[in-house]
Amino acid sequence: MSYIVGLTGGIGSGKSAAADLFAEKGIVVVDADAIAHSVTGPGHPALEQIRAAFGAEYVIPGGGMDRVRMRQRVFSDAEAKRRLEGILHPIIRQEVRTRLAEVSSPYVILMVPLLLETGAYRDIIRRLVVVDCSEETQVRRTIARSKLTRQEVLAIMANQIDRASRLSQADDVLSNDDGLEELGRRVEALHRRYLVLAEEMQPPAVG
Repeated sequence: MSYIVGLTGGIGSGKSAAADLFAEKGIVVVDADAIAHSVTGPGHPALEQIRAAFGAEYVIPGGGMDRVRMRQRVFSDAEAKRRLEGILHPIIRQEVRTRLAEVSSPYVILMVPLLLETGAYRDIIRRLVVVDCSEETQVRRTIARSKLTRQEVLAIMANQIDRASRLSQADDVLSNDDGLEELGRRVEALHRRYLVLAEEMQPPAVG
C-alpha cells in the first residue's frame, strides 16, 4: 500500500480544491465523500437498507437517497444519525480500502471530510494535512456553492470538530484564505515533502 496522507478540513475550507491540485501532480486522490455519494446512488444495495431503516420517503423514485431530507433528519435526530452511519460506514470503508490497495502513485491523498470526527483510517494514515481558512470564509464559500442558508451552514459547522481542535491534530496545515494561486504554491511544497517521506518508507532494494 502507498504512503497515505489524510486530508481533511471543515466545510467550505477548500478540501476539494487542494485535492485537485495534488491530483494535477499525478497523485491519486481517494475521496471518501464521493464514495459515500456513490453508495447512496441508484442501484446500490445500501439503498434497500436505507429504505428499510427510514422508509420509502428517504429514497427518490428511480434515484438514490434523498440527501436533503436525510440531512434534515440526522441533524435533528441523533439515533437516526447512528443508524445511517451503521449502514453506510462499513460499506464506505471497505470501498476506500479497496481503492487504496490499487494505488500506484508514490503516495496517495485520502480525503475524508469527517476524518477527525469519526477517527476512521487513523491506523493507516501516515500524515494528516488540514485545509484551513477563517470560519467566516467557510460560511461564505458554502453559501456561494450551495442552496444552504447561513444558519444551516453554521449548524453543520457546529456538528464538526472545532477549528482549534482540528489544527491541533494536524501534521501539516494548508492555509486557504489567500486564493487558489497561493494554495497551489503551498500544495507544491507539501508535495515535495511527501515524495521524500514516501521514498523513505520504501523497503530497501534486494539484490
